[in-house]
Amino acid sequence: MHIRRLFIALAAAAVNLPAFAHGSLVDVELVDRQRAQPLPTYSYRGAAWVAGQPGSRYAVRVSNRSGQRVLVVLSVDGINAVSGETAALGQTGYVLGPWQTTEITGWRKSLTEAAAFYFTALPDSYAARTDRPDNVGVIGVAVFRERERERERESEIAAESRAAPGAAAKSAGIARDERLGTGHGEREYAPTTQTRFERASERPAEIVRLRYDSYENLLASGVVPRPQRARPIPEPFPVYVPDPKS
Repeated sequence: MHIRRLFIALAAAAVNLPAFAHGSLVDVELVDRQRAQPLPTYSYRGAAWVAGQPGSRYAVRVSNRSGQRVLVVLSVDGINAVSGETAALGQTGYVLGPWQTTEITGWRKSLTEAAAFYFTALPDSYAARTDRPDNVGVIGVAVFRERERERERESEIAAESRAAPGAAAKSAGIARDERLGTGHGEREYAPTTQTRFERASERPAEIVRLRYDSYENLLASGVVPRPQRARPIPEPFPVYVPDPKS
């Protein structure tokens, strides 16, 4: 049985940067909002890892690679980014139009506001502050195809999705080895509208995952390769003879 529900529609953004977590239907990456650039990403044991900077605001950039509308249910640290519920596949999410790319900048507070995503120490994360710290450090996007509709006219209004300039996220210090999480930042203007979407199946067509932590933790765990010191190349005939050590 397919149930009609209301979901959030986002307008396309003019973005042509490459994504790092590739799916057959969508690509997902994290973007440093201050620099407007993708965050460093590393492939390790079949997973995509992102190095985040404590205190920095970020956005989840999602690109629809198909010519049909799709529903993406976004989970951040195991929490639905729209409803705030512990994430589950059957929950609400964002609707992307054909070939659409958009950036989701925070926890949805209303149709016009979102609380900014920012990297912070685990105890300050939204998940920990709502007593749900078990899944901190992972972002998931469950993608659903749309059920073919009869030729009926439906009223759908695309909302403008843009990152309005807002106050910077509060500064968050982090000790080495402490895991990184996502905080509940200050509210920003992030307008959306609602639209109808009927899933083709109760099961997602795909799930795209991104894991994240601080650069230091990724380096210590082997996700980030340690830089190798270049060894000098021996020369059989050096130009001059050096003095011996005293």
